[in-house]
Amino acid sequence: QVQLVESGGGSVQAGDSLRLSCAASGRTFNIYKYAWFRQAPGKERELAASITRDGISTNYADSVKERFTISRDNAKNMVYLQMNSLKPEDTAVYYCAAFPYGSGWSYGQGTRVTVSS
Repeated sequence: QVQLVESGGGSVQAGDSLRLSCAASGRTFNIYKYAWFRQAPGKERELAASITRDGISTNYADSVKERFTISRDNAKNMVYLQMNSLKPEDTAVYYCAAFPYGSGWSYGQGTRVTVSS
């Protein structure tokens, strides 16, 4: 099993930047992919960005392309989401997630990001 703890959320102005961090523990050696999901008020959870553990493949939602960058540090068991040029529509709870081989997504508790105009 994998445990995930997010940090770095907060309240910012439109155009600002934030970096979210996620500390992974437990059976991290079995993880195939990491991701950041987000859930805005009144909306379903959506995938914002993902990265394979080897770092070779990344994927971004169209709404965050060119503004968000996902990265990982396997030696530290950390996953990051650098968010630039934030918009009010980026306001959401952001969840770190891990996808182990042979299992489904595991999620952290989430960190709230609020972007005001």
